[in-house]
Amino acid sequence: MEAIGTVRHAHPRVPRHWSVSDLVGELLIDEPYRPGLTDIRPGDRIAVVFLFHKSPPFNPSLLHQNPPHRDRALGVFSTCSPLRPNPIGLSVLEVLEVRAEEGVLSVRGIDMLDTTPILDIKPYVSSEGDCPSRENR
Repeated sequence: MEAIGTVRHAHPRVPRHWSVSDLVGELLIDEPYRPGLTDIRPGDRIAVVFLFHKSPPFNPSLLHQNPPHRDRALGVFSTCSPLRPNPIGLSVLEVLEVRAEEGVLSVRGIDMLDTTPILDIKPYVSSEGDCPSRENR
């Protein structure tokens, strides 16, 4: 896999999960991928797949972790920890502004570190009513 862009913001600390974040930042998309931004609009919600690029290598001792908001250890697949077998993250962000020609999406809900590599962007589908039409699938 190769990154298609990076996350940019000036926040020294970010929340552990997008669902509790109001932080605003930008997704800077590399030039070859900018035409793919064509149909993203302000108000849309997008699922951003990214790399936990600062996470240390995974080892079996991390299969159970104690999240700071829980009173016991949980299996890694029941957590949002960046310490994962494959360091891939997923956040659902609100699009505030689209500057497709520049490759910039201004977004709210940032929970990634500044300079985080973006692997993919997908439409966020929360229910059948939000689903793209069958013709567009």
